[in-house]
Amino acid sequence: MSTARTLLGFDFGMKNIGIAVGQELTATANPLTAIKARDGIPDWSQIEKLLKEWQPDLLIVGLPLNMDGTEQEMTAAAKRFGNRLNGRFNIPVEWQDERLTTYEALDQMGIRSKMDSRQRSDVDQLSAQLILQSWLNQQ
Repeated sequence: MSTARTLLGFDFGMKNIGIAVGQELTATANPLTAIKARDGIPDWSQIEKLLKEWQPDLLIVGLPLNMDGTEQEMTAAAKRFGNRLNGRFNIPVEWQDERLTTYEALDQMGIRSKMDSRQRSDVDQLSAQLILQSWLNQQ
């Protein structure tokens, strides 16, 4: 296994999808962007553009779970999104538990809710970074 893979991390949401980029070599992740989604369906051409630009070897999709670890409605939607990423672009997808990443992102930004943020996309990007960073930390 190469230790210098480029990774993209995704914080899936029904309205916005946060995206982060990371490197296994440095084991660091950085917020990249957030794209709009309609009922969980992104503009696939925007994702394709990012994939061409960054040429990731692996995609990490946050898996929203209940606090007790059980699946919820959003878990299935995130899995569909990850499976579509894999099916469309033939890049391997791995899953990362994303419990509390939005709260952690809000805390880092010093705000109480996404509604307080002028730029909700900032929260989504930061959440994607936290998802990707937690995956890197576990490797």
